[in-house]
Amino acid sequence: MALLFLSILYINPLPIADCLEWWWQDNQDHYPEIEEWVINLDGGPATRSDRTQFIKRMVELAQTIMLPIRLIYYPPYHSKYNAIERCWAALEQYWNGAILDSVEAAVQWASHMTCKAMNPVVDLVEGIYEKGVKVLAEELADYLPFWLSPFLATV
Repeated sequence: MALLFLSILYINPLPIADCLEWWWQDNQDHYPEIEEWVINLDGGPATRSDRTQFIKRMVELAQTIMLPIRLIYYPPYHSKYNAIERCWAALEQYWNGAILDSVEAAVQWASHMTCKAMNPVVDLVEGIYEKGVKVLAEELADYLPFWLSPFLATV
């Protein structure tokens, strides 16, 4: 389990692909048998399948890691099935109203929690992400054949 705290100037679109790529670089040796990624998403505005920047970055990620990626969206308002929501609930219970007056404090608390008897790997992702990045239709056309397949295929 990994918890990535984001300290960035703008979070739309969220740097999800960047975080996943960072995680894979650190962990791929532990998972040599992996043939496909399955990513569970909550369907929030940053990860909707109609977000052109999200489409582009996820296809690029699949091509970088050389594995197909299947995106699974939770139905709306079903947080009880969402493992991430359960992890955040455990974290909120652990810090039990502690004053989180800095990013460092939140990262410190998270690094000592447990969820289902596991300690998470906790890291802080920092960066600057431009607001309003759009992918032009001509550029998106190169990504759509991969996006429209049952999963994000690799080339």
